[in-house]
Amino acid sequence: MKILLAIDDSKFSAAAAKAVIARHKLPGLEVRVLHAAEPPTLFTAPEMAEYIPPKESAEEAKALVAKAAAALRSAGVNVTTAVVQGDAKSVILDDAKAWGADLIVLGSHGRKGLERFMVGSVSAAVLRHAHCSVEIVRLAPK
Repeated sequence: MKILLAIDDSKFSAAAAKAVIARHKLPGLEVRVLHAAEPPTLFTAPEMAEYIPPKESAEEAKALVAKAAAALRSAGVNVTTAVVQGDAKSVILDDAKAWGADLIVLGSHGRKGLERFMVGSVSAAVLRHAHCSVEIVRLAPK
């Protein structure tokens, strides 16, 4: 089974990684840890800045996937990593198809209202357009 684990630097992605680790004994399991490094937004109104997630450096992005990969490898999982620049929705969908993923796993931020309208829902877009099954991991409500 080939699982594409799409991550960002959030507790939601950490939960998604834990969900993948729970499958570590699946025969032939391969996991690809993917982070979409979105290019900086050139035209952003100052009042919208709080709704736009911060962009990280290439080094931060590589460290992010390396950390997730290390956790998976410590559970005995065969892991590859990738950092691809572009729109998260498109990067995840394109990479999953090109790699031949059987399952895409990603966390849900649970955005609602204006925040969801401004930032969008990557998980919802991936769910609607993926060529394979998608698991959206949510954090338990507190």
